[in-house]
Amino acid sequence: MDTMVGGSWGRRVAVAAAVGLLAACAARGPGGAATSEAADAVYVNGKVATVDAASSVAQAFAVRAGRFVAVGTTERIMAYAGPATQVVDLRGRTVVPGLADSHLHAVGGGPGIDLSATRSIADLAAKVAEAAKGAKPGQVLVSNSDWHEAQLKEQRLPTADELEAAAPGVPVILVRGGHSYFLNNTALAKYGITPATPVPPGGAIPRNAAGRLTGELTDTAKRLAPLPPPPPMTLARLEAQQKKLNEYGLTSIRIPGTNVAAYRQFQQLRDSGKATVRYSILFRPKDLADFRSSIVGGGIRQGEGDEWVKVWGIKISVDGGFEGGYMTRPYEGEMGKGGTYYGLQTIPQATFNEYVAGINQAGWRVAVHAVGDAAVDEVLQGYERAHAQRDIRAQGWTIEHAFITRPDQYPRIKAMNLRMSVQDHLYLAAPVLKRYWGMDRASQVTPLKTYMEQGFMLAGGTDSPVIPVNPFWAMYHFLTRDTISDGVYGADQAVPSRDAVLRLMTINNARLTDEQDIKGSIEPGKLADFVVLSADYLSIPAAEVQRLKALATYVGGRQVYRAESF
Repeated sequence: MDTMVGGSWGRRVAVAAAVGLLAACAARGPGGAATSEAADAVYVNGKVATVDAASSVAQAFAVRAGRFVAVGTTERIMAYAGPATQVVDLRGRTVVPGLADSHLHAVGGGPGIDLSATRSIADLAAKVAEAAKGAKPGQVLVSNSDWHEAQLKEQRLPTADELEAAAPGVPVILVRGGHSYFLNNTALAKYGITPATPVPPGGAIPRNAAGRLTGELTDTAKRLAPLPPPPPMTLARLEAQQKKLNEYGLTSIRIPGTNVAAYRQFQQLRDSGKATVRYSILFRPKDLADFRSSIVGGGIRQGEGDEWVKVWGIKISVDGGFEGGYMTRPYEGEMGKGGTYYGLQTIPQATFNEYVAGINQAGWRVAVHAVGDAAVDEVLQGYERAHAQRDIRAQGWTIEHAFITRPDQYPRIKAMNLRMSVQDHLYLAAPVLKRYWGMDRASQVTPLKTYMEQGFMLAGGTDSPVIPVNPFWAMYHFLTRDTISDGVYGADQAVPSRDAVLRLMTINNARLTDEQDIKGSIEPGKLADFVVLSADYLSIPAAEVQRLKALATYVGGRQVYRAESF
């Protein structure tokens, strides 16, 4: 896309004579009335999915001082062009509001062993073996977390013996998502983990049929194998992560659980003038005492911040992930341990009740990770008791994930006006969840259509790096319920409306962070965050949605990413 007037990027070419005449005259508003100021830029001849209340589709819009000032037809918007206005011919391209992610820890990748592109146990073992060749004496090899066994041909996990064969005598810890480690025999020995090691509450140390350790440590059991400290986060690393997010059209993310030191770094990034993503921050203190000392005692206030870095509230987890979602029905097959395994409850009910009540009394709000329906029961009881002490209905308390729920829970969710942050875990992990929970439950993981029919406020995301960061993959899955390796799961939960899915990733995220008045749609007065897409999301076949790309991403009217093809 290179038709620019008054711009600093791209090849400058002449536009239509009428455009030149308009630019030479005082800018005029609708109906020919003179405007007080010309726009900094106008974007014309496009297909603009505004995501306003009427789901309007416009041709053009004008931007001034980092905000949208007008939206409408090309003819109308050209009236905002003055002598120094940048005029961008979109050439029919589709534009959507800046995309957002309701639950994003990090973009993935990093300095560890990269397993994201492995597609078999052999691939994975080769990556580990390659890293072991360069290991220093005593070094513990650690992987990045953005992989899952569902991406492997065998659709199973590597064993401790297989990892040992790949890296004999070198301690290896594969980190997968946020809930599991997988150790080789050398690492198990290094940390003194044996079949006789006591299993900590809220954790698991699985053994195989012969009674030997598989190498897996789940949830609280991960504490038995403390990882080497990661490289310190720097502003340069934050900038690199932002660049990756912007390449996917992401302009806002909600970080579900961090600490005060990281929060201060996001503020430093903002203050340096180098922020290209807007951050909504959730803290994750260890317990109520830590909340009172490190957060409240540190002088941080609920909701403080601005449009770049803002405090959302507190994050808590009450169950595990794929292997540990807390259910009212036992897991199936081998994972069910003869009908005795129901997942992991990581916080006792009484402790959770006290925790959220204390947070509520302090004037803060809560978002809770709950995968299984028993975990949702725990969340609802704690929320209801907190609500009885101090009304939470207008505060935007949230359930994160809500994989498995029951109809009897829905009136309780509605009664407290709870929000839901939902992601596309099924897209990657479907065959594994089928093995753990059976097809009936797996097919209804994150039942978005049902949630929409209930009138819940839903905001979409990915849970990256647990699931790849690509928002277009999430949108494709929400539209089709298709999965990477095992076909469609729960076709009855597909959301056929393109507009509804786009809202999940734009305006609904702004509602989740209480910023719908300033972002999330292309409307006059809102922050000019928008994305030019590689194809028309509104009309292409559903199968092509997963192949969409951002051609250009703008934050506050400033271009922060441009593909070479634009």
